[in-house]
Amino acid sequence: MTGALTISGLDCFYGEVQVLHGLNLDLRKGEVLCLLGRNGAGKTTTLKAIMGLVPARSGSIMLDGHDLTKLAVHEVPKAGVAYVPQGRRLFAEMTVAENIEIGLMTRNKGSQTRESVLELFPLLRDRLRQRSGTLSGGEQQMLAMARALCLEPEVLLLDEPTEGLMPSMIARIRETVTKLRARGVSTILVEQRVDAVLSVADRVSFIENGRNRETVGVGRLRKDPAFVQRYVGVG
Repeated sequence: MTGALTISGLDCFYGEVQVLHGLNLDLRKGEVLCLLGRNGAGKTTTLKAIMGLVPARSGSIMLDGHDLTKLAVHEVPKAGVAYVPQGRRLFAEMTVAENIEIGLMTRNKGSQTRESVLELFPLLRDRLRQRSGTLSGGEQQMLAMARALCLEPEVLLLDEPTEGLMPSMIARIRETVTKLRARGVSTILVEQRVDAVLSVADRVSFIENGRNRETVGVGRLRKDPAFVQRYVGVG
């Protein structure tokens, strides 16, 4: 499996309103690609389109030679794509262990996968019997990522994972993303703030009005802040 994802000419609509306009994007094996752009630029819609939650009117989303746009929504995770939406969407009444179990069931993974995931999030091991709704925001974010990783995904989609978290938790999330890259997971990360991604991203795609305007290496971004000013404004 290459783990590489290629989006070509993607058009998506909400009703009659077009939100993605011929979007082109490529995610390389084992890289962290960040999507940056203003609110309403189409970043979250791009992730939802990959998951099939927003249908593609035209274009393709290729993973390992398979076009994800041809799959039913429930088949996309089974193809190896995991999604952690903004707001986390955990089963609040269920324990940490039960939420993890649901993740494991998606691709019939077992105790070896569970152990591997808990190694990434040792803090969750002490919380297995706790109801997930009683966890702190940072702990909930870790659980949402852990549940997604129970798929053993080739591609991980993270929508603003550090939003509203304390600096110590933000550091842990970034550290986890870096560890996943070392394991060969390819990640698309949506963030609002460029400072949140410079330490973890390999490349940054600037999304504006439903189009990928430019993709640059993070080194170039550090040298030339004008990119950020142009596409994101101050922030």
